[in-house]
Amino acid sequence: MSVSGHRYFVLNKPYNMVSQFVSSHAVPLLSELDFPFPEGTHAIGRLDGNSEGMLLLTTNKKVTRLLFQGEVPHKRTYLVKVAHAVQPETVELLRKGIPISASDGGWYTTAPCEVDIVPEPADLFHHAFETPDFIPHTWLRISLTEGRYHQVRKMVAAVRHKCKRLIRTEIEDLTLGSLQPGEVQEWDEMLFFERLKIANWQ
Repeated sequence: MSVSGHRYFVLNKPYNMVSQFVSSHAVPLLSELDFPFPEGTHAIGRLDGNSEGMLLLTTNKKVTRLLFQGEVPHKRTYLVKVAHAVQPETVELLRKGIPISASDGGWYTTAPCEVDIVPEPADLFHHAFETPDFIPHTWLRISLTEGRYHQVRKMVAAVRHKCKRLIRTEIEDLTLGSLQPGEVQEWDEMLFFERLKIANWQ
């Protein structure tokens, strides 16, 4: 049992699953996973249905505010498969910041971030909805501290590349490791906050 009595989990969220336990729509839900989550468990932030990878869950309602709504930004890292070959000058545009549409109808220039072209992950899980590998594509590793609505998808669209897969692999020093889609790992409370670089959690 943790000091606070709360519990903390890392899920590798599968493609086409929403980040909710209940919904009025007929969609795949977190409650369908083969894992005995305790009562009161909720997702910390969200990944949209078409996005995959790291989703944090907890019974501690304070964590969302500490991680995503606090003054100190926290880095998230994504593997992004985009259509066509990405040129070095395009990578530099993404690194420096690029205008994307904002939720208020205006435009927002993204903050500088880390962007690199990377090889396709060797242990990548392929799903039935994925674009075949024989179609030209590029894998990018993008690390940023912002979390605006569909930001990564909008960033690559702004440089004329369509996002084909979006996989969150890390939040600060917390990583998916060898977790496969649909698998859950429970974390020790102190180590969980240490990896997320949250000092004022108690």
